[in-house]
Amino acid sequence: MIAKDLINEMVPPLKPSDSGEKAKRWMEELRLSQLPVVDNNRYVGMLLEDSIYNAGELNRPVSEYKLEYPELFATPSTHYYDIIKMAMRNKLHVLPVINENKEYLGVVSIADTASSIAQMVASQGPGGIMVVSMKEQDYSMAQISRLIESNDTRILSSFAVTDEKNPQYLNLTLKLNKTELSRVVATLERYGYSVIAQFQATELINNDQERLDMLMRYLSI
Repeated sequence: MIAKDLINEMVPPLKPSDSGEKAKRWMEELRLSQLPVVDNNRYVGMLLEDSIYNAGELNRPVSEYKLEYPELFATPSTHYYDIIKMAMRNKLHVLPVINENKEYLGVVSIADTASSIAQMVASQGPGGIMVVSMKEQDYSMAQISRLIESNDTRILSSFAVTDEKNPQYLNLTLKLNKTELSRVVATLERYGYSVIAQFQATELINNDQERLDMLMRYLSI
């Protein structure tokens, strides 16, 4: 999935002429703490809830409040892994999408994107998910696959991201075709890999938001 497939049409942008009161009302209705500001179809920045409260006035136009992240946006082809990383790094709930002509196309909701990841993983059928931590120099998909397959288990999908808290490490997320992962975990740990999280795909299908949030935190994005 890429950004253009994830645009949320239900989140409207603010105009510079809109009032702080209108912005506050929209944020409350949408349960968001930030909204994009668009001037003549051009993204000019993000209005944060804190900026409204810090100003102490609600009757001012949006153009008079401090706007954040004018250079932070996705393009239509941005991969959803990168969308989540950008948003989480900057503590945003939505990320604007801008085309090559700098025209505003809409926003991607991080909650929607996380849900899409869960559904995509779940659509691959029953199985388990594990997050494996390792030094970047120790990363070998061939070896990891061999160890997992030695337990009569197959990898259905995988992706790796750098651990932002420790850039020398990678967090590798694996979707496997079995839900019972104890033997796989034991094998990987015997060879020096650290399994820092494991989940059942059925838990994600059932929209267990707490576990999905845990997965996102383990990915350090």
